[in-house]
Amino acid sequence: MTRSRIAMAAVFASLFAAAAPAAQAQTPGDSATTPQASKMTTRERVNDMMSKWRQNRPKLAACRKDARKKGLAGDNRWFFISNCMEKS
Repeated sequence: MTRSRIAMAAVFASLFAAAAPAAQAQTPGDSATTPQASKMTTRERVNDMMSKWRQNRPKLAACRKDARKKGLAGDNRWFFISNCMEKS
């Protein structure tokens, strides 16, 4: 029983020691490291990407059709469509 408690304490201590420098590197005012800020940049990027794609609807329709034919879903589908739309 004592050995398991010592082992658990050692594991938690090592995890805390590894996480402490990363936690100190972040500053409260740094908006680039906050999860909400990263969501916003991702949303903005997706919105920009979709607006560019909508300008060329026939090509977008063809890329979507190809993605459906290949049976792609989720991230694989997005990456495929992105690569397809970048091709000239």
